[in-house]
Amino acid sequence: MTRVLTVISGKGGVGKTTTVTNLGLALMKQGKSVIILDANVTTPNLSLHLGIPFYPVTLHDVLKGKADASEAIYEHSSGLRIIPASLKTDDLAETSIEKLNKVLMNLLGRADIIIVDAAAGLGKEALAAVNVADELVIVTNPELPAVTDALKTVKVAEQFGTKVLGVVVNRMRGLKHELPLDDIQSMLEIPIISVIPEDIAVPRSISEKIPVVHHRPTSKSAREFRKLAATISGTEFVEKQGSLIERLFGWMI
Repeated sequence: MTRVLTVISGKGGVGKTTTVTNLGLALMKQGKSVIILDANVTTPNLSLHLGIPFYPVTLHDVLKGKADASEAIYEHSSGLRIIPASLKTDDLAETSIEKLNKVLMNLLGRADIIIVDAAAGLGKEALAAVNVADELVIVTNPELPAVTDALKTVKVAEQFGTKVLGVVVNRMRGLKHELPLDDIQSMLEIPIISVIPEDIAVPRSISEKIPVVHHRPTSKSAREFRKLAATISGTEFVEKQGSLIERLFGWMI
């Protein structure tokens, strides 16, 4: 049975797409069959994170009825499968995000888990991604504007009747001005299922177009993304020790 998990955020720039790519790859490394899908049809970023910006067939073609969903599935060099959205502004015409549910229905059975990268905010694209989901993961930063917008997302999920697995607090630095985790959980009234630390390995991995769990598997952030994957899959997290050189290199970056 295929699980459809939507990753969403109340505002842009909190690290939602980074979470999608790394969670997807970490689940794949657990042996899960995974597809990640970019449901942000106006300002997509997923393909940019993976280094293949222009694909011959995209989600836009599928939404327009010009292609089957299976034709828009591509494999990244890491092995992760992706359904990208088009970066061409011309493709916005006649694209109906309301047909996203039909696309997901056609993908059922093709993967153990489909991770939907929702548009930021609470516009119709984001709401469509909430509507198709079995479960939601909300990504936020430890700052009041981001958490306030995350709270709005929680309320919308309640209206749709969509189960919220929890919140990922991204880019945690442990500074005094950041909202404490207890305050974030109290505001949102949902569990914090992952805390991803601020880590230079993440922007470096994005620059290399390879998720950090693959690019720098010994980094602090990669470890937390693997823990998140274990939480999502309901498995015990087991830390795999790399070689001495790998551990030293991971400590230095």
